[in-house]
Amino acid sequence: MTYKPPRRPQFFYTTAPLPCPYVEGRIERKVVTEITGPDADALHDRLSRAGFRRSHNIAYAPVCPACSACVPIRIAARHFEPGASLKRVARTNAGTEGFEVPARATAEQFALFQRYQNARHGEGDMATMSFYDFRAMVEDTPIETIMVEFRDLEDRLVGACLADRLGDGLSAVYSFFEPALARRSLGTFAILWLIARAKSLGLPYVYLGYWVPESRKMAYKARFRPSEILSGGVWRTLTEAELSGDFSRSGTLLVPAG
Repeated sequence: MTYKPPRRPQFFYTTAPLPCPYVEGRIERKVVTEITGPDADALHDRLSRAGFRRSHNIAYAPVCPACSACVPIRIAARHFEPGASLKRVARTNAGTEGFEVPARATAEQFALFQRYQNARHGEGDMATMSFYDFRAMVEDTPIETIMVEFRDLEDRLVGACLADRLGDGLSAVYSFFEPALARRSLGTFAILWLIARAKSLGLPYVYLGYWVPESRKMAYKARFRPSEILSGGVWRTLTEAELSGDFSRSGTLLVPAG
């Protein structure tokens, strides 16, 4: 009989309360755990299906007191059909092409990242990131991660998207784009690219993190239909009633068994 070493116990920790970055007046707390070891990919898959997100080698999920505004959301890529507005975004960016490259930070990417942060999130912590901080964000990953570079017809870098490869899909970690081209909706275009790429790989989902209906900058994630949300530990289709504001769910997060 082949000896199988016991699985290393997984430890979870709760962060200190901080002001919520999405809904004014709310308090944010997270549960975090380390993604490490020879089974890091399988662990990350399980955590992603349970509504966790990755940053560096840490997975986190909201456990905010008296609030469940952050809703894990994923796009059903196989059944995705763009509406009129998303088709316009694709046409507007018809001359832009996405290139999948290794998750290695470059000076060109960092310059674009700085322009984006200064224009869109100048008061946030990420606006003060150094190149070494940026490189850590891109390269400190225990799993299969890619960077998608979006270039125009003149080969200029106009957008980028850091994404993780999961067993059942692609997970958008962080996107940034040329702020002078904001009208082209390059962030939305990056998601459309991930959906097409997931389809080509035979992967059923694109994970977008958290849909926050009360936050203007996070509400857009429900534009991609059909989408599924994690409710009471089960993924189910996002309904029209929930899109119109009739929304409630359990805040319980369940980690599926190995």
